[in-house]
Amino acid sequence: MAMTRIRVGLLPSAVCMTGTDATPKIKDPQTGEIATDRETGEHLFTVTVMLMEEGRAEVMKLTVPQSGLPDGLKPGVMVRPVDLFATPWARIFNGQLSEGIAYRAGRLDSVK
Repeated sequence: MAMTRIRVGLLPSAVCMTGTDATPKIKDPQTGEIATDRETGEHLFTVTVMLMEEGRAEVMKLTVPQSGLPDGLKPGVMVRPVDLFATPWARIFNGQLSEGIAYRAGRLDSVK
């Protein structure tokens, strides 16, 4: 079954600030294997950002390929996600339904 990917458009006034360093996305916690892009094989990283738009703020965890991370990325840096997509997900674990939205950006551009 194909997963639904929804393109996310940000308002021009939207501002994103990193809250964490980029950390490797772990595919298998047992082995420590790092997740890779299915098409390119490139390592994937996660970055938590605070999206501020029209008087509200949301914390989002973004998955970004290694080549899409700007130099000097650290907490407190202003960035703009490029090619941002949302993928809804759901799973049953130990009889309990968990659901959410996974966010993926093609890259993060530094905002000066």
